[in-house]
Amino acid sequence: MTLTQMGSRKRVSGFRDRRRWELFGLLLPGLLGITIAFVLPVIVMARMSLNTHGAGGQLVESFSLSAYQSALADAFYWQVVGNTLLLGLGCGAAATILSYPLALFLVRTTSKWKGVLIALAIAPLLTSAVARTYGWIAILGDQGVINDSLLSFGFLDSPLQLSNNMFGTTIALVEILMPYAILAMISGFGRISPSLEEAAGSLGASKFKTFFRITLPLSLPGVFTGFLLVFVLAISSFVTPRLLGGGRVFILATEVYNEATQTLNWPLASALSVILLVVFGAMLVVYQRLVAKFEGK
Repeated sequence: MTLTQMGSRKRVSGFRDRRRWELFGLLLPGLLGITIAFVLPVIVMARMSLNTHGAGGQLVESFSLSAYQSALADAFYWQVVGNTLLLGLGCGAAATILSYPLALFLVRTTSKWKGVLIALAIAPLLTSAVARTYGWIAILGDQGVINDSLLSFGFLDSPLQLSNNMFGTTIALVEILMPYAILAMISGFGRISPSLEEAAGSLGASKFKTFFRITLPLSLPGVFTGFLLVFVLAISSFVTPRLLGGGRVFILATEVYNEATQTLNWPLASALSVILLVVFGAMLVVYQRLVAKFEGK
């Protein structure tokens, strides 16, 4: 090896080292933010779940799994986990189905008002979830718009039970979370090439067949992303199940609040929070496998 070659290799190695440190420096603020805002609180929460609950709400420092045993041995909490999954899956499926045509239209439209239409689709995010939940209470309540209209026209003898249950909570959450699904799908649909659909049409495929053989399969990663986003937000939602559920909808988020503020059982509240994270992690694994399958990885 000549001196020239050795010098060239040293310069390349030095450049790679500088590049590596530059990338690390760019990532450092984000890593610090994630560590402070997410990792440390999760560690504190997991440690709290290993303490025990003493008499009168006293917190006893220990390394015990009694909080998890209390949660997993109680049939009520299994029902709470089931309700949480049911709410997340129902909201995810409904929001995805309702948002799909809107997102596809917003991606495909060539209107000069496209930007305005996208802004209108996500405009509900400018309003607080609390305000929209109270709006749904006014619509779905026993004396709400729907029941008053049906009763006044004589279609009903007594009001329908549209609120204070899982049905009303799901309807409100679907409307509240739809903008998130639309945004996720718009991002995912952007990589669908219209030339593939044009090629299918030029080969004689009908629009119906083109949609189910070309458009829908290529859009599935965006659909899965929208579903996952709505699922996560639904299972961790608190305000809407609390207000519109009327104290009759029991999910993990509401039970964490009850245990932490009413019974002062912080270890059990932390254990339920860890269980909620496990549910999210399981859904994330399913999402990654589905995306990998449909992207052919």
